[in-house]
Amino acid sequence: MTTHRTQDDSLPSPQPPHAAPPHQLPPPLFDARCKACWLTFAVLVLVIASFATLNLQWAQFASWDALARMGRFMGELLHPVATPVFLHKVLQATLETLAMSALGTLLAALLGLALALPAARTHAHDAARWRGATRLLLNALRSTPELVWAALLLIAVGLGPFAGTLALALHTAGVLGRLFAESLENAPPGPAFALRVRGVGELRVLLYATLVQVLPQLLSYTLYRWENNIRAAAVLGVVGAGGLGQMLAFHMGLFQMGETSTVLLAMLALVALVDALSYGLRKVLA
Repeated sequence: MTTHRTQDDSLPSPQPPHAAPPHQLPPPLFDARCKACWLTFAVLVLVIASFATLNLQWAQFASWDALARMGRFMGELLHPVATPVFLHKVLQATLETLAMSALGTLLAALLGLALALPAARTHAHDAARWRGATRLLLNALRSTPELVWAALLLIAVGLGPFAGTLALALHTAGVLGRLFAESLENAPPGPAFALRVRGVGELRVLLYATLVQVLPQLLSYTLYRWENNIRAAAVLGVVGAGGLGQMLAFHMGLFQMGETSTVLLAMLALVALVDALSYGLRKVLA
């Protein structure tokens, strides 16, 4: 007597096409082979060690005496000086700070683009002989703070906004040059390749293919750095580079809190104005 298998006996039972494999457990929170887990663990250890090694005097900061002194200081700042003569001086310093930041950013964008071209490898067959040396120069420019550049340039050109403008230009050129080089390297290669196979020169390829694609991104980076340079220009006045920062350092040194408050309000208004203008321009470019 022979037995016949049915279709259900010989074939496995059908499963839903997207069903999870059986006995699959969720991954562990920490895996010894997970590099991201070890990186997160190292960051946590660093943060804990920072709290343990720094002399953070929280009790002294939250003491009644410290809070009373901060409150008295803030109360003095709530009475800004609004005399016409002083407001005229503040307006002149505000325009000077704005001019320093705008001119410094423009010079930085031009110098950064000039340094970004040899610092970028635009295609696979690009030799990029000066890439390493140019990137080292960009690192040196942006790793030196604006205050250090201003202190060095004050020796050469003296006190005033010229030293501050050059300091902003040199530091920002290092930042923008690196960002511009990365943008040039990450540009879509299709249009440039199509021009190269037709025998078009590298300069025309850069102008008509690569630069056209990344130009909105370059302008966005430049506008963002202009916002930062407004704040940096205000700080550079502390070392005598002119503008609102020089007025701030002068009046704070004499403990003239009313004049200091007016200068701070001018800084806030200038930063808000430039932020709004930069946001509008970036929105138009997008």
